[in-house]
Amino acid sequence: MSKNNFEVEIREMIIDDIPSVFHLGEKLFTPQDFPNLYRTWDEYEVVSYFTNEPELCMVACIKERVVGFVMGYSVEKARSAWSYGHLVWLGVAEDYQRMGVAQKLFNRFRDKMEEDRIRILLIDTQADNLAAIKFFKKQGFSDPTEHVYLALNLDESRR
Repeated sequence: MSKNNFEVEIREMIIDDIPSVFHLGEKLFTPQDFPNLYRTWDEYEVVSYFTNEPELCMVACIKERVVGFVMGYSVEKARSAWSYGHLVWLGVAEDYQRMGVAQKLFNRFRDKMEEDRIRILLIDTQADNLAAIKFFKKQGFSDPTEHVYLALNLDESRR
C-alpha cells in the first residue's frame, strides 16, 4: 500500500475501540515472539490503561478501521519537581508499518505528555528489538540503557 493512498486519523480511544486494539495487540505482542517480555499482553491490558488514563490511549484509524494504537501512563513523584510519562504499548498493523503511522501516534502521545507538563518520557523494549530501538532513537531518546529483570518462580523456589 502506498503512503499516499490513505489518510490516518489519530484520536483518543473510545470504548468501542477496545476489541480492535486488543486483537491487534494480540497479533503484535505474542509470548512466542517476545519470550522475555515481562509485561504480557492479555485481555486486561487495554481495559486497564483505558480505565485509568484514557487520555493517554490513542488509536490510528484509516477509514474508521483501527490500524495502530499507543497507550501509557503518567507518574507524579511526591516531593519532586519531576513528572514522568511511560509509553507502554505502541503497535501498528503489519500492513501499515513503515508508513508513518507509528510516528503520528508517537507525536500525538508526546504532545499530550507535553500538555500535561511531563518532564521525562520513558519507554522500554526488548534489547533485540532493533526496529523499535532505531525508531525511538530517531525520536530523540538517549542511548538504550540495559536493565536486568530477574524472576523467581515462587511455586518452585522452596522445593
